[in-house]
Amino acid sequence: MATKPPTGDPVQDAPQVAPPLNAAAGIAAVGHTLRIAQQQMGVRRTAQTLLKVNQKDGFDCPGCAWPEGDKRHKAEFCENGAKAVAEEATLRRVTPEFFAAYSVADLAARSGYWLGQQGRITEPVYLPEGADRYEPVTWDRAFAIIAEELTALGSPDEALFYTSGRTSNEAAFLLQLFAREFGTNNLPDCSNMCHESSGSALTETIGIGKGSVSLEDLHQADLIIVAGQNPGTNHPRMLSALEKAKASGARIISVNPLPEAGLERFKNPQTPLGMLKGVALNDLFLQIRIGGDQALFRLLNKLILDAEGAVDETFVREHTHGYEEFAAAARAADWDETLAATGLERAEIERALAMVLASKRTIVCWAMGLTQHKHSVPTIREVVNFLLLRGNIGRPGAGVCPVRGHSNVQGDRTMGIFERPSPAFLDALEKEFGFAPPRHHGFDVVRSIQALRDGEAKVFFAMGGNFVGATPDTEVTEAAMRRARLTVHVSTKLNRSHAVTGTRALILPTLGRTDRDVQAGGRQVVTVEDSMGMVHASRGNLPPAGPRLLSEPAIVARMARAVLGTGSATPWEDFEKDYGAIRDRIARVVPGFEDFNAKIARPGGFALPHAPRDERRFPTATGKANFTAAPVEYPRVPAGRLLLQTMRSHDQYNTTIYGLDDRYRGIKGGRRVVMVHPGDARELGLADGSYVDLVSEWKDGVERRAPGFRVVHYPTARGCAAAYYPETNVLVPLDSTADTSNTPASKSVIVRLEQSQPA
Repeated sequence: MATKPPTGDPVQDAPQVAPPLNAAAGIAAVGHTLRIAQQQMGVRRTAQTLLKVNQKDGFDCPGCAWPEGDKRHKAEFCENGAKAVAEEATLRRVTPEFFAAYSVADLAARSGYWLGQQGRITEPVYLPEGADRYEPVTWDRAFAIIAEELTALGSPDEALFYTSGRTSNEAAFLLQLFAREFGTNNLPDCSNMCHESSGSALTETIGIGKGSVSLEDLHQADLIIVAGQNPGTNHPRMLSALEKAKASGARIISVNPLPEAGLERFKNPQTPLGMLKGVALNDLFLQIRIGGDQALFRLLNKLILDAEGAVDETFVREHTHGYEEFAAAARAADWDETLAATGLERAEIERALAMVLASKRTIVCWAMGLTQHKHSVPTIREVVNFLLLRGNIGRPGAGVCPVRGHSNVQGDRTMGIFERPSPAFLDALEKEFGFAPPRHHGFDVVRSIQALRDGEAKVFFAMGGNFVGATPDTEVTEAAMRRARLTVHVSTKLNRSHAVTGTRALILPTLGRTDRDVQAGGRQVVTVEDSMGMVHASRGNLPPAGPRLLSEPAIVARMARAVLGTGSATPWEDFEKDYGAIRDRIARVVPGFEDFNAKIARPGGFALPHAPRDERRFPTATGKANFTAAPVEYPRVPAGRLLLQTMRSHDQYNTTIYGLDDRYRGIKGGRRVVMVHPGDARELGLADGSYVDLVSEWKDGVERRAPGFRVVHYPTARGCAAAYYPETNVLVPLDSTADTSNTPASKSVIVRLEQSQPA
């Protein structure tokens, strides 16, 4: 039977601590998955739901964006995917009676874990100006409130339209269409906070801001480098792909400040032998200091240049630009500086080089560990340099693999959710819909917070996500949100953002991936794009969580009709009735989606075109793949300070907290912990189990403090520390961002640790 949500908030700063594990998944993962699923859904609903996850006739997992192969297991989900499904398909409900019982101040005093455990929101609610709690509101009144505020703005650019990665292609396309018809490109999204650095670097160097590999490429690779990524917690189904690659002879190098259980040994729960014994994935673990990745790849590039016959000279000559300038910079790489930047031993790098030179097909995978630093964009450019040198782009079994962390975050961008749209996209939109979209650039996430803070923006609309919980500089962000005239959140469940409101606020409950979507035109399907550019249909199979829920496309369509009125020639009502009508328009606007409706009728979906992968054609400014030669950067940390990275626990997906355990890292029953190398802890006089305040140091001199964290002695890289977000987002300055991409630098925060008491 499903259990009721917790009534009290559990203590989160007094965990039990044990040594970290050196294997992931296995029997323990199966047991944990079933326990959480049954708590949320009950036995029968668990079976009917989980067996439809990631199936060709089912729904796409609302968790990560890892792709599925053509042949699929009956249990085509991982532990964290099952948790994401259970949270959405839960039997728990947040009703109007709940909002009558809890004021906004009460909700603000609760943890994100407690809020998320309450269940699905069943009716739209409204916080009037001066009120202390949400109250029920009709859908018509909700859309009228949005129209009142938007039409009263002095400029369309005073509105912000944020999108979470869970949004379908159809809803994302409609939202950007509405925003641009309204008159703004203010379309910040969660990409701004995660893989924006990847998109910036890849667009400049290979001409398209997406990865160049398929799932089959991973299976064919000779060498896979996993840098700044923890597949065991963040993308567990990737471990199956790595296992298959190993069985075919691939070798794996992981580059990370923390040892990660999933890369040490993977116990595949889909096979009896795998569950019991497992397979060691890592061939080499490079325990790098935070932010030292650019220096590592620069030195490897120097060593490749120095190795006779190692450079693919034909590929370089025929397909690349800027080689000489790059080569001169690479040859200047210094061993001593690299060892200082990375914390590695010379022998470790030489061993990695031998594996690189022995490989004819190399893939580099990465995630937030590379993208959230000041120098993230040049770091990823250096990764591209590394692959170009040996012709490892546009070759089977080789290429760039930025692993997206949220289902359809990549699809949202493809659909036009971008504050800096290309002229070609806007031209196509204008031709199809007959209005002139704005051409000036809009606001990304960081710029949106600044605009709210400074009074430049007055209405904030979020399609999914937990903006307040996901963004940096928590106190600044929350104060900025409270300056808005209206905040609107399209949501399935409660989160911190619902308790940090503008003068007026709306929560609009929506269908989830697991819910059956029936409109006037019949039962609907939506589509998503995975991390490797495959687009496929998603069909929910459960009755909606309540009779008053609307789908995301319906919410956007009705909002557009309320705001734009008869002045819009766009057939919003038709789009709400039949999502096929939306896809017909996408097919005429977005390249690669021709015959969209016909393509998604095929089981398994279809691959979007990718010129570097498919043709070795690079649509850059030079017409070739571009080598780059940026100066090497890495964080310099003053004496007595540590470099902190924010990260997820294992019982977490983005800002959604499923539980208070981090099983693989040995943490149970708490989240307010800071992991510090025992040697660093001794030098700082910090006993295991003592308590500290984390205080970040930034050039503006403002004190940012996260109080009451338990010190855990942990085998992280020397000079580095780690703690969970969103609790530590308060430490990340709003102005501490990656050059070019403006992504918050959440993986390199200089902190001092001050002795304190539990929070």
